[in-house]
Amino acid sequence: MALQDTSYTDDSIRSLDWKEHIRMRPGMYIGKLGDGASADDGIYVLVKEIVDNSIDEHMMGHGKRIDITISDNKVIVRDYGRGIPLGKVIDCVSKINTGGKYDSGAFQKSVGLNGVGTKAVNALSSYFSVQSFRDGKTKKVEFSKGEITKDHKETTSTDKDGTLMIFEPDNTIFKNYRYIPEFLTEQVWNYAFLNSGLTINFNGQNYLSKNGLKDLLERKADVENILYPIMHFREEDFEVAITHGHQYGEEYYSFVNGQYTTQGGTHLGAFKEAVVKTLREFYKKDFDASDVRTSITAAIAVRVQEPVFESQTKTKLGSTEIAPGGQGMRSFVSENMLKVLDNYLHKNPATAEALLKKILQNERERKDMAGVRKLAQQRAKKANLHNKKLRDCRLHLTDDKDEKFDTTIFITEGDSASGSITKSRNVELQAVFSLRGKPLNCYGLKKKVVYENEEFNLLQHALDIEEGLDNLRFNKVVVATDADVDGMHIRLLLLTFFLQFFPDLVRNGHVYILQTPLFRVRNKKETIYCYSDEERQRAIAKLGNKPEITRFKGLGEISPGEFEAFIGENMRLDPIILTKETSIEKLLKYYMGKNTPERQEFIIDNLYIEKDITTEEKVVELDEEEEEEAA
Repeated sequence: MALQDTSYTDDSIRSLDWKEHIRMRPGMYIGKLGDGASADDGIYVLVKEIVDNSIDEHMMGHGKRIDITISDNKVIVRDYGRGIPLGKVIDCVSKINTGGKYDSGAFQKSVGLNGVGTKAVNALSSYFSVQSFRDGKTKKVEFSKGEITKDHKETTSTDKDGTLMIFEPDNTIFKNYRYIPEFLTEQVWNYAFLNSGLTINFNGQNYLSKNGLKDLLERKADVENILYPIMHFREEDFEVAITHGHQYGEEYYSFVNGQYTTQGGTHLGAFKEAVVKTLREFYKKDFDASDVRTSITAAIAVRVQEPVFESQTKTKLGSTEIAPGGQGMRSFVSENMLKVLDNYLHKNPATAEALLKKILQNERERKDMAGVRKLAQQRAKKANLHNKKLRDCRLHLTDDKDEKFDTTIFITEGDSASGSITKSRNVELQAVFSLRGKPLNCYGLKKKVVYENEEFNLLQHALDIEEGLDNLRFNKVVVATDADVDGMHIRLLLLTFFLQFFPDLVRNGHVYILQTPLFRVRNKKETIYCYSDEERQRAIAKLGNKPEITRFKGLGEISPGEFEAFIGENMRLDPIILTKETSIEKLLKYYMGKNTPERQEFIIDNLYIEKDITTEEKVVELDEEEEEEAA
């Protein structure tokens, strides 16, 4: 007779209120939490959710300015729209499924439709306040973790209509977080590009765009090396900018109702198809799709009613129609592209000729590499069976369409460093790729070298980026080298490889540098790991009485037991960020090209002598066996 399970009763069923559910399952509302090292980490989503409301007001014709101030951990957003109706201020930030965007007549083609974003920010903030200014009156309410802490009375006000929101992310949920200015600047610029006529004042600086996506491409592309002037088209609910350069890969920026869809979606897929189809018809040649799109830099923005995104964070569009019962997304994009691009090329024969030359050049290079690629793929298949360089993990970024696993691959140099990471890693989500020494300096070389060089070819296959980022197996590609001269050189060589042949891997925020501690400062009661000399000094001051100081000369000297803490939840990563001022060609030529007088002068002008650790401090340098015992 089967035993009856008495543990599952009426008392087992719980109903969570809105803030409890958001705090218990924050990933459902803002994606991954992170510490701010990635542009899609939760703290940036919080900023976006608040600013989106102000953008929607501007789109409806209310307010031409938004003020954003972010200092330390406090975010302040002030818009000059209509302001929240004063009687609904509390409801709009603390009741799920409450908002003004359900009636499409009030918010046509809005970014946020589900009435969730602001409530998520409220629930996930240690401090949150909302103040509405409307018709000479104002109402303010303060919260902590979704709970009202102070409900101010409605009073008169001389301030302009609009809304002021202030929040501080809860550091018990977003641990050790920091806002990286470059990521915030990119967010603000994207809002400006997509909303001509809107001025955003971010930390005292105005951001304004007159030419929309053309301005975006001028900021993103290396304008000195593009093959033809940027083609820019604006139609109702549709805007596109296109150019080609000399870089490898394809670079796209796609937007829906002002939302940056970092993972693309149906609108981007339709755009890629439409570009190929239009150019095949214009030139009357059946080009290979990759020959048309290689080296393209393009941006597309569409506005649709009631967009369907694949998650609350709205990074990928799922809509196949541009409105309920309306035209299909594919035909909408295709018809617009055929009209504007075909007309432009007929009127601008110089651009049409430059574009044709680039397509034919791509075709020649692809055919030239075909033989080399085939041999390399055969070699890689054999290596995959017994690839000693790759210690793979069990889950990968592309394993599940419904769930994106936050996977990491560490690229290390030498057996000792890779051994320590391998022993302490999370085998479910973290992989290790071991280099046998310094990789080849590939600056100025053709992509053939990726297939001819066994190490590069194996790394390319480990990441699965040969055909672009769609099959990328790891969300984070982490360069983990010693913090000495040789380690720095290996970093440069690997970054040269990625920037030269797979720049979109860097542009899309997948490449990082691992920070590992330089010192361990400890006494009998406490151990502190220090990542800089300043941290070491603070640790010494804290512990006092001449603590023991260990200087880690390399990754291999850190025991697996300790390494587990450095690549776990509190892992410190420095993202590789490409800014407007970054020209990849100039950057690589300066650092990785032949020696130049400019580089010699820079080195001489910036030489400095690093002081030794004072003899008053007891310094210990242990070998691996002693280190493991000490740990």
